[in-house]
Amino acid sequence: MRSHVHLTTQDLTKGYEAVPVVDGISLKVSAGQRLGIIGENGRGKTTLLRLLAEDLAPDQGTVTRHGSLSLVRQEMPFHDGETVGDLLSEALRESRTALSELDSAAEPFDEQRYEKALAHAEAIEAWDAERRAGIALKALDADHDRSAALATLSVGQRYRVRLACLLAERADVLLLDEPTNHLDASALTFLTERLQQHHGVVVLVSHDRTLLDDVCTQLLDLDPSPDGEVHLHGGGYRAFKEAKRAERLRWEQRFAQEEAEHDELAEKVERAQSRLKDAWRPPKGAFKHKRSTRAANKMRTVARRLEELDDQRVDAPPPPLRFTPPELEASGDLLHATPLEVPERLNLTEPISLSAGEKLLITGPNGAGKSTLLDVLAGRLTPATGTVHHAGRVALLAQESTFENEDATAAQLCSRVEELGLLRGKDLARPVGRLSTGQRRRLELAILLSGGPHVLLLDEPTNHLSIALVDELTEALLQTRAAVAVATHDRQMRTDFASWRTVTLNSPSRSHESSVASEEGLLPSTGRCAR
Repeated sequence: MRSHVHLTTQDLTKGYEAVPVVDGISLKVSAGQRLGIIGENGRGKTTLLRLLAEDLAPDQGTVTRHGSLSLVRQEMPFHDGETVGDLLSEALRESRTALSELDSAAEPFDEQRYEKALAHAEAIEAWDAERRAGIALKALDADHDRSAALATLSVGQRYRVRLACLLAERADVLLLDEPTNHLDASALTFLTERLQQHHGVVVLVSHDRTLLDDVCTQLLDLDPSPDGEVHLHGGGYRAFKEAKRAERLRWEQRFAQEEAEHDELAEKVERAQSRLKDAWRPPKGAFKHKRSTRAANKMRTVARRLEELDDQRVDAPPPPLRFTPPELEASGDLLHATPLEVPERLNLTEPISLSAGEKLLITGPNGAGKSTLLDVLAGRLTPATGTVHHAGRVALLAQESTFENEDATAAQLCSRVEELGLLRGKDLARPVGRLSTGQRRRLELAILLSGGPHVLLLDEPTNHLSIALVDELTEALLQTRAAVAVATHDRQMRTDFASWRTVTLNSPSRSHESSVASEEGLLPSTGRCAR
């Protein structure tokens, strides 16, 4: 029974560099509830998850948890020499220990000990753990040889192995930070179903708008609000987005109204004070003393109203970061690739050509060669067969951000990052190593666009970015005059780009008779372009 499972915070606060990132959050998430945490990059989403996991100590406030816990990080560390089998053994340790304890209590039989061990084994479904792990590894395309060293796997492969192992643990409380970053269509379906069926608590941070709609029962918004508090919203992301837009409009209108009223009252007080200082007197005649008193009283009344208004006024709505893409000029034929092959990584059977303004969507399951194809098109990788010709500047946004100098500031690495609406304020002066994962992604995007590319190659461009920026980036890619090729598993982005020319890849290790397109509901082709 998991009805007792819950996660509670009281006045939870954590700051960096004397600035609160998580500020006074109190909430309770009970069994069966699935909470999505949303907000701009750098707003404290990952920090909040780490606080909930007690992986990070708060400056003040408390976290109370009833039930076992698993934390799925954005970037999962590993040790030298660690293997897939090591991760699996750790995930199954509690179940294996529970079954071992049950066997020990049975021979010789100890009734009290046996009943306790049996209750624990049943509670964690220990007999089913090995099967659960096998299903999760296969479903997430992570069923590697158990002796495979994690260091030999790609970032995405390591991530999927760790995610499968953590899902197999069947913890009461699941905390997930951007869990969809390295998942293809079938893996996304599996993860969605697992989270929907989870009987305990789920708290997740995600840019995946479809996942938020399909999974979450509530959303916690960390972006600024009129009263300075964070708020819970019922329902999925679409409903939240409309409510947030309406809230922002009301906030702007209230601020403008209060600003106008403040200016009017301040002007009245100033005029009244000026008249009194100038020794103003009412006209000669009766009641002149009464009139003088009335003028002073009126000034005090207006001053009190001004003071009350100032106490109750909402803060000015902070201007949101708004992505302002540069005008990318391009013309003519910009890229041409013959059929390409990279052994065991890519088999593209038809040519690809991109002219100014043309858009290409690259799809396929994990391991099909999408990233490899983009590396070849960008000139970062030489194919075994085939050639690529460029007639303009080509820029690639890889899946993961890498910076050689972690001590350099964002402003030093890209002078246009603020102009593009991707970072601002104190974040411009922070060393790259102290930026959040999403902020580093924003900086990399700014650097790429500042070069004025004619061809944009984007590999999972939604990874780590806030939902608002994903929406803005989508619109920019639809409008740009540059040629664009995007590889993405993001379901909403693929829907938005459904009219684009598509190339669907199959894994080189699979039979060419099998169609990934049919798995993903796309085109029935194998490594072929379709209009």
